[in-house]
Amino acid sequence: MAGQRFQFIDLFAGCGGLSLGFEQAGFTPVLVNEIVPQFCETYRKNRNLPNEAYFVGDICELNSQSSLTSFEGIDLVCGGPPCQSFSMANRQRIIDDPRNQLYKEFLKFLCRVRPKFFVMENVRGMKSYWEEIKSNFNEYLNANNSDYQFSCDIVLAEDFGVPQHRERFIVIGNRIGIDPQLVFRKIKEYKKTPFVLRDALFGLPSLGVKKEKGRNDFEDDNTGYTSIEFEYPITDFYNFINGDRHISHLYNHKNRFNNSRDVEIYTLLPQGGNSLHPSIEAIMPYKRRNGIFKDKYFKLQEEKICRTITSHMKFDCNMYIHPWYSRGLSPREAARIQTFPDDFIFYGAQNSWYAQIGNAVPVKLAQAIGNVVYSFLL
Repeated sequence: MAGQRFQFIDLFAGCGGLSLGFEQAGFTPVLVNEIVPQFCETYRKNRNLPNEAYFVGDICELNSQSSLTSFEGIDLVCGGPPCQSFSMANRQRIIDDPRNQLYKEFLKFLCRVRPKFFVMENVRGMKSYWEEIKSNFNEYLNANNSDYQFSCDIVLAEDFGVPQHRERFIVIGNRIGIDPQLVFRKIKEYKKTPFVLRDALFGLPSLGVKKEKGRNDFEDDNTGYTSIEFEYPITDFYNFINGDRHISHLYNHKNRFNNSRDVEIYTLLPQGGNSLHPSIEAIMPYKRRNGIFKDKYFKLQEEKICRTITSHMKFDCNMYIHPWYSRGLSPREAARIQTFPDDFIFYGAQNSWYAQIGNAVPVKLAQAIGNVVYSFLL
């Protein structure tokens, strides 16, 4: 969007997928909070913000800062507080569960800053606790007659063009008199047919099998590069994530080491095949626990959207086997599936690239939400 730039704060920002979507919608970050320095390094190096815009540390420390008064009444606060128990059956009140202290701190921050709008995103399992969450938000936000209205919905990334099945629980609230259900209805007007996995992978270098373990500094045409000059084929998907910009480098496109057994499994499995497929029965190492490990290996399907990209990729890519080659997805391929633009560079160790990408909100999903919030702030 063009015209006025609104200001926002991103809490638990990670490498900045949610932020980037809001920036594309017309917002400017003025305060960024992330506790992991490597993640914040990626956020910082992909933007041109002053040092004082970053608070690298615990949100509990941030909430104790007297300087927060300078942000009171800001246009938007967004974030996704990590809440381990939301996906588990638990009778303990959410607000009292020590694992969910960060959720409580998110609410405290909203009370301190009192933004016009807020957006909180989390796992689908949080929806099961909605009645308690409503009570928590009312207890914190409306204790001083702030008159916030808020609502929630489950949003699917694929509904906004993202070539990936990813369900997110979204809470949107405001204190400027906008019906939050109307906000969600407007977001759904941005729906479009999703791209498929083939669209995201098309045109990138193939890469081969990385045969040496522990040589993360070694780069060549077979194992890939942290950065190399590259001419992208211009496709609808390229324009979807990059706009009309010309990008002349390929970043973070590196293979990872796999042992010979895994490479053989990658080769034998057909697209859509998992650990139970007969093609790998003779070499499957977990046969006694097939019911548990049926998705220990999974070969992605080019004509479908990808399964949910997660931070588990930092350990292995066995559940994300490339549909065409005997390897897992590279970080750049995973980033494309998350709709990061091709010139967004991930910093730190290669395993950290995967963690940053897997923890992020798909950029184009975030942009759709941002477009609607922007329109109401106008």
